[in-house]
Amino acid sequence: MSAGGRRAASALALAVLLSLGACAEEETPQPESAPTTGETEKPGKGKDKPGLPTDGDATDPGANASNLADVAEDLANQNRGTIEPRNEPVQGADISWPQCPKGMGIPEKRSQGLPMPVDEAEFVIMGLTNGPGFTPNPCLADQVAWVEERELMAAAYAVSSYPDAATLKRYEWDGPYSGATLKGQLRNVGYQQARYNLDTMTQAGLQTPVVWIDVEPVAFFEWSSNKAANAAVVEGAARAYTDAGYAIGIYSTPYLWETVVGDFSLDGVPEWRAAGQTSREEALNRCGEDWSIQGGQAILGQWVADNRDHNVTCPGIALDLGLWFHQYGS
Repeated sequence: MSAGGRRAASALALAVLLSLGACAEEETPQPESAPTTGETEKPGKGKDKPGLPTDGDATDPGANASNLADVAEDLANQNRGTIEPRNEPVQGADISWPQCPKGMGIPEKRSQGLPMPVDEAEFVIMGLTNGPGFTPNPCLADQVAWVEERELMAAAYAVSSYPDAATLKRYEWDGPYSGATLKGQLRNVGYQQARYNLDTMTQAGLQTPVVWIDVEPVAFFEWSSNKAANAAVVEGAARAYTDAGYAIGIYSTPYLWETVVGDFSLDGVPEWRAAGQTSREEALNRCGEDWSIQGGQAILGQWVADNRDHNVTCPGIALDLGLWFHQYGS
């Protein structure tokens, strides 16, 4: 599909937003009376967003994060494990808070007890958040144990989200960026979101060479209308993961990425591409150049079926699985 054709398919891509599984945000809140588990700091909703930038500091949505692709590649090579290569694509899955027993999590994102991966899944990518930033997946440790018991390959992903005014104020100077501008403040928030996620991951015992950054609209915790400001949060998160020694990639679709951050690029880091409620065939089709999100290499395609998120490695990726997964039981 040409770039123009891809734009023409935006209606289909919008449908993807409504059908993405564990990586996507649920549109309907769960019952308010269910118990809350693991809620240590509640993020703000869209109505409390800080003011948009007026100093020109975060008004260029096309500004690229320099050299992140090279950094991510170097870290991937440093973290590479030894996993038997395969000549054919490998099937896996992703899970997060929706697969936790019913009633766990923050009020807006109560867990649903959705089914765990099918027996054919050889890898599982586990979500670190309970939806937005600064909220942990309430049953991550149990999910890690499930994967470890079956000696599967594992990796991690985490949702990025926009802060409310109180969260912005708390972290505006807490990070590697100057808090003198809104762009720097938002980068620091993203940085701290990622550090929070890494703490969650460590506490749960999840091992991974890479953390996938999930960039999409977050129901009940909306992004701002300023795409450059949104991009600053994502850029800060990316730096925190690489500063901690993890390779990074992004999870999204071309339409969802553009909706949140415009034509911002993380310098073409690797991509995990969602296809919605389609098929394995269509997920593999998303590995093609026509579905590039921000110029990165296609690593995984995802599709949704039978209340599960299924994934498949893109052609050639299974020859070096140690770049992307930790092998439990090895």
